[in-house]
Amino acid sequence: MIRHDEVTEQPLLWPCCLDDLRLPNRVVMAPTTRARAVNEALVPTDLHAAYYAQRASAGLIIAEGTWVSERAIGFMCVPGMYSDAQVAAWSRVTGVVHALGGHIAAQLWHAGANSHPDLRGGELPAGPSAVNPGEICRTPAGRTQTRTPREMTTGDIDTVLADYAAAAASARRAGFDAVEIAANGTYLIAQFLNPRLNHRRDGYGTHRSRLLLEIVDAVASAWDGQHVGVRLSPYWTASDRSGGPPAAGEYPYSADDQTLAGFDEVVAELSQRQVAYLHLRGRAVSGAGPVPGEFARYRKIFGRTLIANHGFGRGSGNAIIGAGIADAVSFSRLFIANPDLVSRFALGHELAASDPATHYAGGARGYLDYPVWPAA
Repeated sequence: MIRHDEVTEQPLLWPCCLDDLRLPNRVVMAPTTRARAVNEALVPTDLHAAYYAQRASAGLIIAEGTWVSERAIGFMCVPGMYSDAQVAAWSRVTGVVHALGGHIAAQLWHAGANSHPDLRGGELPAGPSAVNPGEICRTPAGRTQTRTPREMTTGDIDTVLADYAAAAASARRAGFDAVEIAANGTYLIAQFLNPRLNHRRDGYGTHRSRLLLEIVDAVASAWDGQHVGVRLSPYWTASDRSGGPPAAGEYPYSADDQTLAGFDEVVAELSQRQVAYLHLRGRAVSGAGPVPGEFARYRKIFGRTLIANHGFGRGSGNAIIGAGIADAVSFSRLFIANPDLVSRFALGHELAASDPATHYAGGARGYLDYPVWPAA
């Protein structure tokens, strides 16, 4: 028999608040691209509603990244947040999650230079500068190398800001409880933050965090200054690259002293903005647990809610919250294979492993067919 104190002693299961949202636990479902919007309009389907409903016991679901406009697209079969049909379909998703007592946030995404003409009707992607990010795109023709983008004009940047504001308003209309700005990985905002990709001579180059800060302001305005989060990945390196190591040359993303010092400044600036939480992807947690300094570094700078991410399990998640270094922990692959992850943590049940072959394809297979404990 499981004793009450065996459950309540787990910090992952303690309630917490995000602005005025009271979350029942600190187990967050991380945004995880699953490429199930297999339709021309990039509308979420009944599969999406069922998938998130299965995981509604999370303290907070952060839904997969959604495109802020057609100009933002850089990955196949990812849903958008820019059309009336998409908003209506997302409303079904949020409605069923709320009916089950859950909370769900939308993540807003723009690929920038990490895209390909085959995903944009033949149009060349745009980025901060005309520098090839050296990434691999999933296109109808298969995995394809990125090309050298055109440099964005100030008019392009104004359009991006308007797209984020409109997508944030759409997410609110769709019934989401919060919204997260995807500034992590290798996509548009991360490109602007990167000195190896951003060679601009204007204010978006001399102050590389300017685009992110202006996006935060635009999104926060649509949400009355509440329930806005930002996801960052200061430690992103070649080992995180989904297509494997770069073919040749220096990979533009590196967790060196210059990069980390730059992120210190970014996080300090975010702490002065209307940002409810910082969703921080660190280095992958080993079996021995996280290196405290990696998350404590930003804990000292950002005074509000900190969500830790990347490779955590039940033990390491409880440890980092119990130590006061993070307020919550997000999980990606564990939530793919364990729709009942919260109860498995609570009861100490064995965790299932996901099938990588179905991460980005497969319809219902590998998406809705992971059983709750005990497995059949």
